[in-house]
Amino acid sequence: MPVYRIDLAYDGTRFHGYARQPHMRTVQGVLEDALEVLTGPVQTFVAGRTDRGVHAAAQVVSFATDTPVDTALIQRSLNRRLGPEMAVLACAEVDANFHARFSATGRAYTYLVLDRESPDPFLAATSWHFGRRLDEGLMNRAAEHLVGEHDFASFCRRAVARSTTREVRSAVWSRRRSDLLAFDVEASSFCHQMVRSLVALLVEVGRGRVPPDAVAGILATRDREVAKGAAPPHGLTLVRVDYH
Repeated sequence: MPVYRIDLAYDGTRFHGYARQPHMRTVQGVLEDALEVLTGPVQTFVAGRTDRGVHAAAQVVSFATDTPVDTALIQRSLNRRLGPEMAVLACAEVDANFHARFSATGRAYTYLVLDRESPDPFLAATSWHFGRRLDEGLMNRAAEHLVGEHDFASFCRRAVARSTTREVRSAVWSRRRSDLLAFDVEASSFCHQMVRSLVALLVEVGRGRVPPDAVAGILATRDREVAKGAAPPHGLTLVRVDYH
């Protein structure tokens, strides 16, 4: 059966996450309903199921269908149906063994924090307005402890029979502008709420409440109660999915 790849972007504000849920408006539900009109019923697979309110600039979805598909027509039709809060950036037939989730070799996320007193209405939907200045130097010292292969149980919502060990390839804070911090993090994959939980702790480091070197100890406990809390979802965006 032919397999197709969709590169997708969406504003997650009005969605209850990616995964289809009964009686909830989700990215998967809206996308599959739109696809069904064009191809008949299909099941989509995704590189990373985003939580409610989380955005994607470069999500990857795959599906299989025996229905003849004109990929250019599918892209145009979906964009008419889904825009402007969701956009199909590309649609193409791919190798029959391609799977959006299991073929992926890495994911990259960006989290934005506005660290000034006044809010910015133009960033309100895509950044966490923290309201006070943060020290990105301290935050980067703390983030160094996260790079490498670790058990991130302290920062993940546990799922039955699923490992919380992940390989973080890079984790860096930088300023997009004088009052806007960006946390760029790349890993083989992420467990549930991992990035938002890391951001919450690193912000505590940036405001001087947690020493940077304490992060290594918190990581080593593998205890979610030690690093409770998660940054708001709307500051998080999936920005890239890697494949061989």
